[in-house]
Amino acid sequence: MSLSRRGLLAAGGAVGAAGATGAARATASPATPPAAPRSGGGTHRTRVRTGFDRLAADGYRLLSGRTVGVVTNPTGITAGVRHIVDVMHADDRVRLTAVFGPEHGFRGTAQAGGSEGRYDDPATGLPVYDTYLKSGQPLADVFTASGVDTVVFDIQDAGARFYTYIWTLYDCMEAAALAGKRFVVLDRPNPVTGRAALGPVLRPEFATFVGRRPIAQAHGMTVTELARLFNGEFLARPVPLETVRMSGWGRDDFFDATGLPWVPPSPNMPTPETALVYAGTCLFEGTNLSEGRGTTRPFELLGAEDVDGRWAEAANALELPGVRFREAYFAPTFSKFQGKTIGGVQLHVHDRESFDPVRTGIGLLVTAKRSWSGFAWRSDHWIDKLTGSADVRTMIDAGAGPDEVADAWQDGLAAFRAVRRKYLLYR
Repeated sequence: MSLSRRGLLAAGGAVGAAGATGAARATASPATPPAAPRSGGGTHRTRVRTGFDRLAADGYRLLSGRTVGVVTNPTGITAGVRHIVDVMHADDRVRLTAVFGPEHGFRGTAQAGGSEGRYDDPATGLPVYDTYLKSGQPLADVFTASGVDTVVFDIQDAGARFYTYIWTLYDCMEAAALAGKRFVVLDRPNPVTGRAALGPVLRPEFATFVGRRPIAQAHGMTVTELARLFNGEFLARPVPLETVRMSGWGRDDFFDATGLPWVPPSPNMPTPETALVYAGTCLFEGTNLSEGRGTTRPFELLGAEDVDGRWAEAANALELPGVRFREAYFAPTFSKFQGKTIGGVQLHVHDRESFDPVRTGIGLLVTAKRSWSGFAWRSDHWIDKLTGSADVRTMIDAGAGPDEVADAWQDGLAAFRAVRRKYLLYR
C-alpha cells in the first residue's frame, strides 16, 4: 500500500478516529438507518437488517469477552453507511484488535488480482493483515500471529461461484479451524435472489481460487448459508461456527428490495445490475473477447475488434428469456483492447424474474463463436476453471447449441440442489 494512498485514507478517517474517545466510545452504536426514497414520493425505513446491524443491536453479546479480528472490505457497512470496523473500534463493548483484507484489500484500493498488503489502518490504527492467496496453514499462521480468538466475516457476495470472496470465506474457515479459532459469519443479501441454483457444478479436479468445491455456478445462497454448507459438507475439520442471520430478507428479493445501500464489492462490480448478469458474462474472461472491464458497464458490454452487428442479431435470435442484446461499440480504458474501439453487444435485462444469467452466458459464447471468425478461448483454458469442467468448451467447439450444453449439467445441478436445501435459512 503506497504512502499517498495511506494519506488519503488518513484524511478520510480523521473524523472517525477523533470520535472514538471518552464516553462516546463506550456507548457508540450504529446510527438509525436513514429513510430511503419511495418511487411514489415519501419514505420508508430500511427493510432488511444485516447480520452486523442485528449483532450491534444486541449489544455485541456474541463477541463478549472475545478478542476479535474481522475479515471484511468496503462492503462491510451499517445501514447508515458507516464501516463496521470504524463502528466496532469506537465501541468498548467489542475488543477489536485486527482486520484481515481479501482480494482488492480492506479499503478496496486494489484492482482484480491484487491486494493492499500488510499495513496499519490510518483511520483506526488497527493492524491489517493480507489474506489474499493465502490458505491452509499459512493463513492459520496469520490468524495465530494476530492474537485473536474469534474471526468475524462480513463481506457482500455477488452470487456466483467464481466471485472469490466466498472462497476467502472457505479458506478462512479452514484456517480458523487449524488455528483453533472461533468463526462468526454476519449475513448479507444475495443481490440476485436466493431462489435457485443455476448452471454447472464444479468438478473437484478443476478446483482453483475461483472455485474450491463443487457448488453451482450461480449458487443461490447467502454467505451464512454457504458457511453452513462448507462446514457440513467440505471441511475435513469443521470450525466452531456461529452465524448472525438477517431479518426482513426473503429468497425472492433482489438487492433493490432490501433498502440497503450498495457498495461495489470490487472495482468491476459497480451496481446490482452488474451482479445480475455476472454469473453468465464473466465466462468471457475465458475468451479473447473483452468482458467490459475498463468501461462503465463491465460484464454488460462484451466485444472485440472486428465484431459487428451479426453477433447481436444471432444472440437475439435465440430468444433467451428476459434479455435483449444491442449492437454496441466501446473503447475500454484498461484491460483487454485498452484504448481501442471495439464492437460487440450490450445486455439489456427487461425481465429479471425470467432471466437466467448462466444460460444467457452460454448462448452468448455459442453465438460469438458462430458469428465471429476471430473467436478463441484463452490458451490456458481458463474457461474450464470458470465453468468447473471442460464440458462447456468442448461441447461448444463441437457445435453444440445452448440447450444441449445446459442439458449436460442438469444431473449434477439436481444433486447439488438437494444438498443445498439442507442449509437454507430463509424462505
